[in-house]
Amino acid sequence: MSLPPEKASELKQLIHQQLSKMDVHGRIREILAETIREELAPDQQHLSTEDLIKALRRRGIIDDVMKELNFVTENVDQELPSSPKQPVGFDKQSTLKKSDGTRMADSTTMLSISDPIHMVLIKTDIFGETTLVASYFLEWRSVLGSENGVTNLTVELMGVGTESKVSVGILNIKLEMYPPLNQTLSQEVVNTQLALERQKTAEKERLFLVYAKQWWREYLQIRPSHNSRLVKIFAQDENGVNRPVCSYIKPLRAGRLLDTPRQAARFVNVLGYERAPIIGGGGKQEQWCTLLAFLCRNKGDCEDHANLLCSLLLGYGLEAFVCVGTKAKAVPHAWVMTCGTDGTITFWESLTGHRYIHKPINPDEPPLAEQAKPLYPYRTIGCVFNHQMFLGNCQPSDAVETCIFDLNDESKWKPMSEEAIKSVCAPGATTSLPPFPPLCASTIDASVTSNEIEMQLRLLVSEHRKDLGLTTVWEDQLSYLLSPALASYEFERTTSISAGNEEFQDAIRRAVPDGHTFKGFPIHFVYRNARRAFATCLRSPFCEEIICCRGDQVRLAVRVRVFTYPESACAVWIMFACKYRSVL
Repeated sequence: MSLPPEKASELKQLIHQQLSKMDVHGRIREILAETIREELAPDQQHLSTEDLIKALRRRGIIDDVMKELNFVTENVDQELPSSPKQPVGFDKQSTLKKSDGTRMADSTTMLSISDPIHMVLIKTDIFGETTLVASYFLEWRSVLGSENGVTNLTVELMGVGTESKVSVGILNIKLEMYPPLNQTLSQEVVNTQLALERQKTAEKERLFLVYAKQWWREYLQIRPSHNSRLVKIFAQDENGVNRPVCSYIKPLRAGRLLDTPRQAARFVNVLGYERAPIIGGGGKQEQWCTLLAFLCRNKGDCEDHANLLCSLLLGYGLEAFVCVGTKAKAVPHAWVMTCGTDGTITFWESLTGHRYIHKPINPDEPPLAEQAKPLYPYRTIGCVFNHQMFLGNCQPSDAVETCIFDLNDESKWKPMSEEAIKSVCAPGATTSLPPFPPLCASTIDASVTSNEIEMQLRLLVSEHRKDLGLTTVWEDQLSYLLSPALASYEFERTTSISAGNEEFQDAIRRAVPDGHTFKGFPIHFVYRNARRAFATCLRSPFCEEIICCRGDQVRLAVRVRVFTYPESACAVWIMFACKYRSVL
């Protein structure tokens, strides 16, 4: 019996949390420094991988990790395979039994696991900005046919997007099975298996392409104008590989890191927005990132946000779809839609976290009939899809406001064969992307980071006022009183419920003496660069008025509150305030 993908994801998350709890990376760094200091000759500048592995084994680090990761099953007799996120000395698939706690799968079983290891290379500059450099899918099973379960590989990493044909470097990889396999396979058996899988994959992709072309011809025969609709069947990933759009979606469970669908929407919203870079003029660059690449660089285009949000909502048991269409000025856009059991259609904007209830307008109503004006920014819709379904909009008009979202009505939505989609997108299919990695808990200390940014902003404000010939007096109590407002703003962004504003206003009234004026300016960022945030604040005339406040008995305050989310994403709220005596 195989472990369901959502359970495997939760298991990986637990392993990652255990490694973080044991501070394995810190212990490795300490041993690395100690080994370089004590064991290398003065003229030897390079520490080999073998030396480091020996040092880790000698100090018992590897044994400690394996002991901590032992699984104990009390009521389960069946075998439960699982897959790790990274090749860091763990077996690709573990077999758990009641009798012996944990046992390595045999080489034949492991050979049948076709999921590659996905490696992502990112570059981080001195300001904390990340750039995706390379994304590579490593076929790891060659190690099953190597002597002693150890093999060395050399792979060429290619660029991404418009540079997907340009080499960015060579990576030397050493793969080692731990614990060692009891019996290795011959390299011929491994090569034969891989060749058969490649042949099978090519045939499945060919058949799906033939089917997709036939489906598109039938779709155009319904109405010639369909040719101009945004019906996206394939999309290029960061490596320039065309993949069915359904393969970018898989139900994703967040474990205990996110508690509600709305909190998940907030998490996706605080991930940065960045369009794929293009060289020269023209239209938008085509690039849908795989989930791991998107999470590693913590920013992406609207399609990346929509795919992640749809996967999370599916994990919460909702019927969710990604919608592809346009917003104002015919700009292509992607957002998420959920279908309630009562027929309610809800749009989720993944870039802002806003939710909109869709109430279609009846175009046949008399012109004087009062109809609600839609609040959402979407104009047209061409198709909707998730991990199992793809449907093209074949209604007379593709305007969202008149669209009927009865997805079971084939006169309004032309479906693709679910079997055809399953053949190339289902978990375990050799053509699909590997299982999604589990979300990782934030490594940011919210309190420490909030204090650091606040101190930096105080310094920047003082320097700015000094240049203007103004003195600066900070009032700590007033700064502290701003905290409830920032917490209330974030709570409202997450739940759409406003709470706590009455207490905040009452506290401010008590803190500001008669005859004095209070001004406050809240602003929200998704990055932690204080200097960049300060420069943005100065561009607002309201904020500049507070920072450059002149008057009698001027007191300034600033409060920073960092709210952390998985994958070290964060929402940073800053509030500048001042109070001064009004002199007329």
